[in-house]
Amino acid sequence: MRQVLEEVAVRNNTDIVTARNSVRTYAKQMGFGLVDQSRIATAVSELARNIVVYAKSGKVEIAKLNEGPKKGIEVVCEDNGPGIPDIEQAMSEGFTTGGSLGMGMPGTKKLVDEMNVWSEAGKGTRVTIRKFLK
Repeated sequence: MRQVLEEVAVRNNTDIVTARNSVRTYAKQMGFGLVDQSRIATAVSELARNIVVYAKSGKVEIAKLNEGPKKGIEVVCEDNGPGIPDIEQAMSEGFTTGGSLGMGMPGTKKLVDEMNVWSEAGKGTRVTIRKFLK
């Protein structure tokens, strides 16, 4: 079962902070420890920043997961931007289109238990991340 807790519109740096703080608060309420709270918040911050930088606007949806023995948090970051031309390349360490270190998407994947990326040129991108309680 999936229960949506909050949806945050993302258009600027203030919204990135809002999304980050919201997901940290929900993770804490669900019983995640400080390290996992930080991992989840960092992942969401990176994905929300990608929305602002590459798509200008989008949303972050935070949900509580209860799938039998698997309980945790799911965050869907979605935009209607230009899309990612090559997801495999974007997920490789060192690849960057923004002049950064190229750790964004691969680094985000290391912080969570599951990460799914959907993107289509001209239609946008949707990244779903999940972190489960141990």
